[in-house]
Amino acid sequence: MLDQLETWIRELIRWAGYVPNRDLSGWVLLIMAVLAGLVVDVIVTQTTRFIVHRRPFQTLALLKAHARWAFWVFVPSLFFLLATNVQSARFLRRHPVADKTAEVLFLLSTTWLVVKLLKVGELLLIRQYDTTQDVNLSQRKFVTQVRFVRRLVALGVIIIGSSLLLITFQGSRKVGLSVLTSAGVVSVLIGFAAQKTLANLLAGIQIALNQQIRLDDAVVVEKEWGRIEEINLTNVIVRLWDRRRLILPITYFVETPFENWTRNDASITGAVFLYLDYAVPVDKVREKARQLAEADPLWNGEVFAVQVTDTQPTCLVVRVLLSARDAPSAFDLRCHIREKLIEFIRDEYPQSFPQTRLMLAEEMRSREV
Repeated sequence: MLDQLETWIRELIRWAGYVPNRDLSGWVLLIMAVLAGLVVDVIVTQTTRFIVHRRPFQTLALLKAHARWAFWVFVPSLFFLLATNVQSARFLRRHPVADKTAEVLFLLSTTWLVVKLLKVGELLLIRQYDTTQDVNLSQRKFVTQVRFVRRLVALGVIIIGSSLLLITFQGSRKVGLSVLTSAGVVSVLIGFAAQKTLANLLAGIQIALNQQIRLDDAVVVEKEWGRIEEINLTNVIVRLWDRRRLILPITYFVETPFENWTRNDASITGAVFLYLDYAVPVDKVREKARQLAEADPLWNGEVFAVQVTDTQPTCLVVRVLLSARDAPSAFDLRCHIREKLIEFIRDEYPQSFPQTRLMLAEEMRSREV
């Protein structure tokens, strides 16, 4: 009975990957390699945590936030791969299951880690750039280009990793090799073009170079005002003024006309329209509007004008032009000026609001006499 149990254990160990030779078993070596990788992970993690507590480093903090789990998988897979490549006929023999598992795990973990490191590199490059301000045009341009290049390189890394993974299997080796060759790349690109993916990719490259749009640009698309929130390889996400998200294909910004309010300069001119009676003292309104504009910090001092732009049967159309540093400031400035001017006219010249006049026949005859 004991002999039969020992035979089953040896068969199980043989199936796991290695045949033990009295004292040393291959599966023990594999377990030791994985444990050694985990020990290295723990040492590196604790050392990083100690350094960050003593003196904060943004690079270490970003690595911990984005590449931690990929690193935890990468190190044991590396040790596992090294263990399977130990060639010593005296103690161990190679096993195809263990070898193949080690290669697959190493390729997956390496691809994952490289993609995460690219993300960390992007964050390190743009950490000092503020894209929330409309006036920072050059900074938003640089951030847009860095993010697009990072996504493009990450896509290339994933394609190469997938190709190498296919090469490791005998049945799909030709497919993997064809992707890595020029002919394979061309065929893949043609397939992408059939699905409009290549068109989106080329449009993204054009946008990254020509800068039709940048991150946090104020745009008007599909009759909606919003800001560019994300520029991906195939689509652009616009954050609308009411916090809705409008998702558009990236080719939209190459093929369709749209408004970009922060293309070269973030400043913008806004208009306030007042409909007033013909008896309104326009000079007084102009003087009050000037005082209100000078007292409002949102006015940048570049544009100011008060003009009668139209006449209607019952009123005049008075337009107040004001400029501000960006679109949100211009909107708030218009609201402030409109509110204060209406309050001023109501208190000082209430008769200047639109009125409907009726003249009776008796009054007309008395005037004629």
